[in-house]
Amino acid sequence: MNRLLYWAGRALIAFVQAMPLRLVARAGRAGGMAAYYLDGRHRRVVSHNLQHCFGRQQSPESLKNLAREHFRRVGENYLCAVKTASMSAHDLAPHLEFTGTHHLLDKPGCPPLQSCVVAIGHFGNFELYARLQQVLPSYSCAATYRELKQPAMNRLMMELRSTSGCHFFERRRDGAALRTLLNKPGMILGLLADQSSHGVRIPFLGRECNTSTAPAVLALRYKCPLHTAICYREELARWKVEFGPEIPTHLADRPRPVEDIMRDVNARLEQGVLRDPANWFWVHRRWKD
Repeated sequence: MNRLLYWAGRALIAFVQAMPLRLVARAGRAGGMAAYYLDGRHRRVVSHNLQHCFGRQQSPESLKNLAREHFRRVGENYLCAVKTASMSAHDLAPHLEFTGTHHLLDKPGCPPLQSCVVAIGHFGNFELYARLQQVLPSYSCAATYRELKQPAMNRLMMELRSTSGCHFFERRRDGAALRTLLNKPGMILGLLADQSSHGVRIPFLGRECNTSTAPAVLALRYKCPLHTAICYREELARWKVEFGPEIPTHLADRPRPVEDIMRDVNARLEQGVLRDPANWFWVHRRWKD
């Protein structure tokens, strides 16, 4: 069964990757709209999250329209991620722009090619974060992931990601290898920081939630600058990844509290959500008791 599932997935991936990117995006949006009507459980999660965050500012009809557009975006982003994984830097260039990368470059008084930590989120086609090396070839990129329970799906996911040139580390198993890598110069580590996780309870979009402290802890431990990055959808099959200025991890030469650092990270990610609410991953149960 696992082998059959793997080869069926490979066939579907090959079919998607043979299609033009804009057609893939349209097909993904259609699939996302179908999921809105068929997947009642996740539709209720999205509606609940949107109601709690925007219920006082928007009408029920506006929230329903936002939920529908969100499902279209999820379908578009996931199917496009399959296609863009197979695209060369040259072919992808008209569809992808990186801005704010000057924030990551060497700063006066810092060692050459200083490694840094980037707090990222589930915005847009978030697999495109791994293509940063296209514009910063002197640096190496790394990211963490959580292994899928289904071996066939996990194998397919890692095969797709292997084409990006980014180093991927399983967050529960590869801690030692990740620490070794962070001790090297010229590493950019992306850490997803917008899902419910053990850490600290701080506000996000006006409501307290569990927030991972990993970006702040690793930035402090390895003396790395800390930044944020958000992938915005500019139009159909076109994205822009924006890097923000450095988030201070020290104050008067003393380390800032981890909770305060992560409040700043959450504030940056909030700005990304409010700029384009349909672009963020509302399907996740971000706010848990």
